[in-house]
Amino acid sequence: MVVGLTPAQFLERRGHGEAFVLLDVREVWETVVAPVPIEHRHIPMGEIPDRLAELETDLNTVVICHAGSRSMEVARYLERRGFRAVFNLTGGIDAWSRDVNGTIPRY
Repeated sequence: MVVGLTPAQFLERRGHGEAFVLLDVREVWETVVAPVPIEHRHIPMGEIPDRLAELETDLNTVVICHAGSRSMEVARYLERRGFRAVFNLTGGIDAWSRDVNGTIPRY
């Protein structure tokens, strides 16, 4: 079952040493408007099936999009394909901007 993490929960867990791969599934234009401010992987949602081999199934994977819907779809897709621990970033980059880092533009 895909677990949801708020941006604050994700950053707290990461700050305590938990290792995560942050997977941004937004379109390129979205990443230009509101970039993720930490290390992450970017694979647009529509490219995930063709680029699945670029991801490691045994790593904790947190999926992020604009508001959380696309990332939940991708997280469920990854889970069905055998990924060990998949999380959805609840509220996406919009919640990150609103709740954690107001310098990230909202769109």
